Amino acid sequence: MADVFNEREKGEERKYKMDQDLLFKAEARRNKLLGQWLAGEFGMGPAETEEYYKSVIVADLEEPGIDDVIRKIMSDIAEHGAAISEDQIRDKIEELDSVAIAQVRAEQKE
Repeated sequence: MADVFNEREKGEERKYKMDQDLLFKAEARRNKLLGQWLAGEFGMGPAETEEYYKSVIVADLEEPGIDDVIRKIMSDIAEHGAAISEDQIRDKIEELDSVAIAQVRAEQKE
């Protein structure tokens, strides 16, 4: 009976690890998509866009949650004089969360 519980526990641990891995990849993908969208709003070229979305991904590593990314983005919006509100950013993040999860899941199936 102990073997059954041990196997179940190991299975739960594997599932948790896979879920955490998916979440990490999806958050990074969402930040990339968000950075690409903003770069377009800022009128950046391809090289600038790549550099910018990478900076958005790195900003998310500063602290748990999305607040570090929002602070960075809102500062960048002010710097570029773009007419984008924090509410619009939060809506875009929510939209891109589902897109990013779908993309990462599709890649895992390949």
